[in-house]
Amino acid sequence: MSGEWKRRARLFVQRFWQPTSACMTCMPGSWGNVTSLAHWTIALHTGLLTGILAVLLTFTPAAKLYAHRYGNALIVGCLTTLGDAYSHKSHYRIPVVEHIMTGILSGLLALIASYLLEDRARRIRAVWARFVG
Repeated sequence: MSGEWKRRARLFVQRFWQPTSACMTCMPGSWGNVTSLAHWTIALHTGLLTGILAVLLTFTPAAKLYAHRYGNALIVGCLTTLGDAYSHKSHYRIPVVEHIMTGILSGLLALIASYLLEDRARRIRAVWARFVG
C-alpha cells in the first residue's frame, strides 16, 4: 500500500471515531442508552459517512486544511454536521440543533485529539511518566 493510501486509511479511522463519539454524546439519552443498538447504528452511520467524505476531500484542494489544526477541526465539524443530518432526523424540537451540536462536538474532539496525540502522544506520555515516575 502506498504512503498516500496509508495516510487516507489513517484519516478515515480518525474521522470515524470522532463523529461516532460526538453523535453518541449529542443524541438525547445516549449515555443512558449506551447499549441501545438503535443509538449505535445511527452513530456508526454518521461516523462512516463522515469518514468517507473526509477521504473524498483528500482528492480536492481542500485537503490542505487537514495540515492545520484549526482547519482540520473546521472540516471535521462541517462534515460531521452533514453526515449526521443525512444519517437521521433530529431528536430535538428544533430540527437542526442536534446536527449542529454533533458537528461542534466532533470538531472539538478533533482539536483536542490534535493536541494530545501529536508527536506520538508526547503530552500523554509526559503526564503518564510524571504520575508513574
